[in-house]
Amino acid sequence: MNSTLDKLIAHIGELPPLPVVTQKALDVIRDPNSSMGDLAKILSMDEAMTSLVLRWVNSAYYGLKYPVSTVQQAVTFLGQRTLHSLVLAASVASLLDRSAPGYALERGELWRHSIGVAAGARLIAAKFGQRIAEEAYHAGLLCDIGKLAFEVLLRNVDTSTEEWQGDFKEMEYIHFGVDHATLGAEMARRWRLPNTLVDAIAHHHNPSEADEGFLLAAAVHVADAAAMSLGIGIGKDGLQYILDEAACEKVGWSDSMFNDLSARIIPFVEEADQYIRARRKS
Repeated sequence: MNSTLDKLIAHIGELPPLPVVTQKALDVIRDPNSSMGDLAKILSMDEAMTSLVLRWVNSAYYGLKYPVSTVQQAVTFLGQRTLHSLVLAASVASLLDRSAPGYALERGELWRHSIGVAAGARLIAAKFGQRIAEEAYHAGLLCDIGKLAFEVLLRNVDTSTEEWQGDFKEMEYIHFGVDHATLGAEMARRWRLPNTLVDAIAHHHNPSEADEGFLLAAAVHVADAAAMSLGIGIGKDGLQYILDEAACEKVGWSDSMFNDLSARIIPFVEEADQYIRARRKS
């Protein structure tokens, strides 16, 4: 299995190092002796990061009555956990902003879907506390990153045949010995992310099998289904999604929650789409 994982990860090349500003920002966030002012100074050093933070805090997702005009104000409003999520999203944007023809996903669709799942997972997990909500965001953002390696192999496979009409996750395992969730979890492990996050990524399609990451996996699982229902990055395998009843029960899933989620996810995804388009031009 390790040999298979190594070969598959090789298909996306060496994992790129985080940008210098991102590394410094994450160091400040992790430092208990640092202040929000320290974080604002680091983010202000980078024009792209400054633009991202201001765009995000003034987006329809937050619905502020009065616009925020400085990074210092934005940092104070968003808080460290949200900024951690934002910085992480910016750092993996280049990875996720690729076409994935093996999954019938055009450029930008995997990014949009990942952001949609991340936002949905955070909203779903909000009732369990801010820390859990932000961890759910991270898990949602990275849950499908394993597809980046798989889709290269899938380009040479005729997935229109009867052999590939079942659950894509199962088909991946049958043909390659591992599925994209397991592959994504291994990538997260190599990035030295927390075990709960690795567990959630590994089991976001079967959250009942998760151990310490069950709550995160449940939130991501339901958010993934919601994003599919909204048509965000469906791809070839989107219509094969089957909801886990235990996950729905864990997060208290309901029709009213779906309606609220839909209204809040779409503006968030649209904002993320604008960011990635601006990033391509820079």
